Amino acid sequence: MLTKNGSEAGDYPPPIVPPTGSINPPLDPGGWLAAIIESSDDAILSKTLDGVITSWNPGAEKLFGYTAQEAVGQSITIVIPQERLAEEEEIISKIRAGLRVEHFETVRRRKDGSLVDVSLTISPVMGQDGRILGASKIARDITASRLLVERQTLLLREMHHRIKNLFAVTLGLIRLSGRAATSVATLVDELSARMASLARAHELTLPEVSAEEMTPEATALQALLQAVLAPHEIAAAPRIAISGCDLPVSTRIMPSLALMLHEFATNSAKYGALSVDQGTLDIALSSTADNLTLLWTERGGPAPQPEKAVEGFGSKLEQASVLNLQARIERDWAVEGLSIRLDIPLKHLTT
Repeated sequence: MLTKNGSEAGDYPPPIVPPTGSINPPLDPGGWLAAIIESSDDAILSKTLDGVITSWNPGAEKLFGYTAQEAVGQSITIVIPQERLAEEEEIISKIRAGLRVEHFETVRRRKDGSLVDVSLTISPVMGQDGRILGASKIARDITASRLLVERQTLLLREMHHRIKNLFAVTLGLIRLSGRAATSVATLVDELSARMASLARAHELTLPEVSAEEMTPEATALQALLQAVLAPHEIAAAPRIAISGCDLPVSTRIMPSLALMLHEFATNSAKYGALSVDQGTLDIALSSTADNLTLLWTERGGPAPQPEKAVEGFGSKLEQASVLNLQARIERDWAVEGLSIRLDIPLKHLTT
């Protein structure tokens, strides 16, 4: 049985048809396609087989800088760098053969002469008789994604370099510690302390790596000193003072500098001012245009013992660090306490 509107009883209501003469009448398929092209953020254009531009959407204006009036009728080579003109010949040869070119990553030139990384998709445009009349091209700006890939690659290379260095340093520490140790317990204690110092330095060179910032930054020298010396500080009665300038320390030389400072602190804790509660350590930092000077001054500890610092493992490690840093080191075994002067060229400290 049919209802008044012509549907069978029990059927769903008929679809609602918008009234004629509405403010926004539906577009025909050609109108929809034109609206999509006009509103796209991608550069969408067409050209003849001779490379003459025949259409140019607002996305192309935004990407390349030419208005449609400036671009239409011109050769597509206005956006192709001179050294990449051969690419256009290859693309046109594929289009003439009826082939589609997808996700072709290259570089194009803007109106102001600047270059932009783009991904191209080019398709043949055929007439009703099947003949190829030209090509449509979609160009997408991939600058941001290209930079992200480069930063990720740089980070991976940096991590690879760091891991190799850490393994090399660790193997060296094990070998030298094994030769110098007088007992298993001594080996474990000294090697553990040195590895802990390296770990603290490593944490400083790689703070929190986030999605927004993946490149590790240099660490400040005073932060490194504080991290290395923290185990030797007395909370109730602070006895370590760090003053003066603060400079970034490059990740390249961070392990060597951290190990050297660790040896200074270890010797002080064994034989110098940090071996007694009343001892103090003052570290003064100063710099010139070419050089950093670190003055390490101990006071209030036992009388200095120069013989404790000769030809042990710490001494060999210090010599290796000095060589890597291209630094100069001087010691003054004064009665009131040990003083150390360390000079490091800035170009080796910060780069």
